[in-house]
Amino acid sequence: MTGGKAAREKMGRSEREIVNLHKALGIKAERVPLSGATGYLGRHTDVDVYPFGADRPPLVCELKARADGKGFVLLKRWLSDADVLFLREDRQKPIVVLPWKTWEKMLKVLWKC
Repeated sequence: MTGGKAAREKMGRSEREIVNLHKALGIKAERVPLSGATGYLGRHTDVDVYPFGADRPPLVCELKARADGKGFVLLKRWLSDADVLFLREDRQKPIVVLPWKTWEKMLKVLWKC
């Protein structure tokens, strides 16, 4: 799937799923209009999540969805059973990868769910 209606529908479903998972925890989340394709508010991202409250700035989130998981295989292998994966390039700040279970646990503590 390289583009077109089917790709837009798939991304829309994936974005709605992320929004709904957060809403199920009582946390405001919303899709960015047109999945960021228009550069809404100067950003080209997919979902805004408000873990610090609806009146605070959101975490601006990007979403990648792959049916076959290609591109995720190495990340998943590195993550294994860990709660967090740090990726660090020389002389750069690390990138943090969290599985949903860790993200959910952090949000529940933050929101005291």
